[in-house]
Amino acid sequence: MKKKIFIGLMAAMAISLLVACQPKNNQSKKEAKPTKTDQVTKIKLGVMPSTDNIPFLLAQKEGFDQKNGVDLSLKVFKNPLDRDAALQAGEVDGVITDLVGVAIYQQGGLDVKVIGVPYDQFDLVVKDPAIQKLSDLKGKQVTFSKKTATAYAVDQMLQHDNLQMSDITVTEIPQVPTRLEMLKNDKVDGAILPEPFTTIAKAQGMHVLQSTKDIGVETFAIGFPKNVLEQKKQGITGLITAYNEGADYVKNHDKAEYLDLFVKNVGFPSELQDKIEIPDYGHLASVKEKDVTDAFQWSKKAGLLKKDITAEDVIYDYSK
Repeated sequence: MKKKIFIGLMAAMAISLLVACQPKNNQSKKEAKPTKTDQVTKIKLGVMPSTDNIPFLLAQKEGFDQKNGVDLSLKVFKNPLDRDAALQAGEVDGVITDLVGVAIYQQGGLDVKVIGVPYDQFDLVVKDPAIQKLSDLKGKQVTFSKKTATAYAVDQMLQHDNLQMSDITVTEIPQVPTRLEMLKNDKVDGAILPEPFTTIAKAQGMHVLQSTKDIGVETFAIGFPKNVLEQKKQGITGLITAYNEGADYVKNHDKAEYLDLFVKNVGFPSELQDKIEIPDYGHLASVKEKDVTDAFQWSKKAGLLKKDITAEDVIYDYSK
């Protein structure tokens, strides 16, 4: 028995020596094909607390980002000023923003390009059940923030119904929570709100009179500075694919399976979880020249944009 064990050990050692003596692959480490980990691009996206983040959150949770070569992280901001400051400082690679914001970036010397349109909207919310159409707001107080995308949204809604800004009384309130509180306490008749405040308002008995989606106006966009796009082009392409896979996940699963993730990561009120309406996101839409042109023209009239910037200047072309 001992002799057999000894012979077996000797045979194993001989095989090991033969393997060790085989010629090594002449491909250097530098020339070797990168591993999946080597190909992953880190991307930090600055966002506001909105349901438009859900496809991105699911891309993280389900690993769609890593599968497509992206290590995605979301940084949630409570106000757009902090988000924009983080973008300017390079603390985030890109942001979910609005087209008026892009005009402001450009005027300030930050060359931000837009890569797509997330599913998002501004809502004109009212409390009085007697107000059922936009013309019912004639002479009444509507609150939003002047010289921002909320003012642009109101302007577009009014034009859609052949009305003008002079047909309403503007009450400027930059802080979104304060707008909602003023509407709740009958201090104003209408307020422009984003999510999650629209859901909160509806839970308190208010209703949406009109939205930018209703009139076919896209005000939101995903933007990255030009230098980031050049450095992380492959990663940005993977990010779009990951978003689309997250949107497909939403379409094929019950919202109860992932809403906890949204509430936890975005800070949405947990008591309103059942009230959250999840849209059919669809794949990330391309930015339309008309939407950019209209937003930039309005920005010029508002004195926010003085440079001659066209839609072609800011819509990122992946074919180049």
